[in-house]
Amino acid sequence: MKRIFIYCCLLSVTAISSCAQQQQSQQKFAVTKTDDEWKKILTPDQFEVARKAGTERPFTGKYWDNHEKGTYYCVCCGVPLFSSNTKFESGTGWPSFYAPLNKKYVGERQDDSYGMARTEVYCTNCGAHLGHVFTDGPAPTGLRYCMNSASLNFKNE
Repeated sequence: MKRIFIYCCLLSVTAISSCAQQQQSQQKFAVTKTDDEWKKILTPDQFEVARKAGTERPFTGKYWDNHEKGTYYCVCCGVPLFSSNTKFESGTGWPSFYAPLNKKYVGERQDDSYGMARTEVYCTNCGAHLGHVFTDGPAPTGLRYCMNSASLNFKNE
């Protein structure tokens, strides 16, 4: 009986995750490529996180401890997403910001994958998965945009 319950739980999580990816694929974006085209320009980690809504392990990404001044861009299409001026130490192991640079390029949608209700953050220009936003951030917004380094490129000012 326990095995059946675990199997049903795994099927549910898989179905929910599949629905989230299907929702993403139904949206229209200015920049579109096939998976094979993305794989040619992204590293395997970048592809898994940005194109397949994966998550890097905490404290492993190249920007979680970056303190330089500059701008963070989408790794897939290059639009500006976040400024170092809004980056803060969240203690989570992922680069965290209290506001996007331009809301035009940072979209939000409900993410119910893995049995959790969260708000996914994605690039509105190409659909890249960036991370999630939470309501436990600092003033002035009270938001914590918890991003994956693999979805970002950084350029110094």
